[in-house]
Amino acid sequence: MTPAQRKIVDTVLERFGSKAVTTDAETIAPWTTDWRGRFHGAAPALLSPASMQEVAAMVGLAAEAGVPIVPQGGNSGMVGGATPPADGSALLLSLRRMSRIRALSAESNLAVAEAGVILADLREAAEAAGRRFPLDLGARGSATVGGLVSTNAGGVQVLRFGTMRSLVAGVEAVLPDGSVHDGLAALKKDNRGYDLNQLLIGAEGTLGVVTAATLRLVPGMVARAVAWVGIDSPAQGLALLRAIEKRTDAVESFEVMPDDTVRRVIDHVPGTRLPLPSPHRWHALIEAVATDVEAEPPAALLERLLAAALESGLAEDVVVAASEAQAEAFWRIRHSISEAERAAGPALQHDISVPVDDMPRFMIEGAAAAEARFPGTHGIAFGHLGDGNVHFHVRAPEGVDAARWYAEEGPAISRFVHDMVVAAGGSISAEHGIGQMKRDELARLSAPSRMMMLRAIKTALDPKGILNPGKLVALAPGPGRP
Repeated sequence: MTPAQRKIVDTVLERFGSKAVTTDAETIAPWTTDWRGRFHGAAPALLSPASMQEVAAMVGLAAEAGVPIVPQGGNSGMVGGATPPADGSALLLSLRRMSRIRALSAESNLAVAEAGVILADLREAAEAAGRRFPLDLGARGSATVGGLVSTNAGGVQVLRFGTMRSLVAGVEAVLPDGSVHDGLAALKKDNRGYDLNQLLIGAEGTLGVVTAATLRLVPGMVARAVAWVGIDSPAQGLALLRAIEKRTDAVESFEVMPDDTVRRVIDHVPGTRLPLPSPHRWHALIEAVATDVEAEPPAALLERLLAAALESGLAEDVVVAASEAQAEAFWRIRHSISEAERAAGPALQHDISVPVDDMPRFMIEGAAAAEARFPGTHGIAFGHLGDGNVHFHVRAPEGVDAARWYAEEGPAISRFVHDMVVAAGGSISAEHGIGQMKRDELARLSAPSRMMMLRAIKTALDPKGILNPGKLVALAPGPGRP
């Protein structure tokens, strides 16, 4: 620990007590590695503020001393965006103690949640008030509001409600100098220049530490239905989605998965089984929701629409969940894909988007191109077809040394995939962010004007470069910068 770091730690301990800081290596260790185990860092101390005021004080101390700070929520990100530098130069700033839901109004359809509120807890609180927070993902039990805002998280309900950016009505954040941006008021009209709240959303903690957010709620559901559909291809899946969308706006999720990916989950996750008895090359998972007791029950709606799809050849086989337990079993398969893929061996995961109409072709041709270019690999794509975002994985050949493959083959494979994405007019990051994993690729593939603006914003707001260094955009070394 450097003298400057020690001074911060001692001051925090004196002002805020033992709960606000730890230097115990075993306690800190789990938070210095990303969820996938790809990035490893070091931090001599973990700061744990309990309020916005404590965050402001801690960041202010760091700014004065020129000590980098790495904000962290549930540490469930996919791109190493919350992992500290390996040299131990930064202090970790955990927002997990800030776990209050400050307000929740069914009348205004708004909730004010602190950064450390876990997504599952927020959803449960909204449901208790007869409302929903319409963002869901596999890490709902660990992902926090601050991390979701900072990464502009997506998930499986983007099809109807959009990403986190669409669901945030206000932001409270501590800026790099320790000052506070209070933008929690949910104003429908505000023309005071640049939208500072939107600037902080998706900034990955590089421009400010999000301490709370005002979030939009939607009416609670009175019923839902989940269907599993056998399809021949992603193109058939998109045609099916388009046919359904012409007849209803009740569908909130539409996920597609190749058969071998589904079977990996079945093999890896105890208690899971294939929903359909016959084999299919691809699968679609569909959820429809009713928020009005007088609306057509979603199970009847899906049965009617999918019966028509079977007759027209847009589906090969269908099962609509007969109970809530069966619906959850269907979703468990989808949410367990990342876990099963990780357990199956090394793979490079790419979170990408291309225009929706082009995605079915990209899923097939992109995987084939990757396999041809890198013999022995296996390309797969799965995910949110309806919003043009899929997870494009390239599995390693059997029997390779994982560390060596990641180091020697990984960069070339990712460059190849990203080049295909850009050539298709897409984005190399659809919902996971840039972090440190994609930082260099962002710079390589972005227009000079984009990088100029990103660096200019970072330099203007964080001239010392102390907030989450090494993530999203790299700054040239300069006076006072780590």
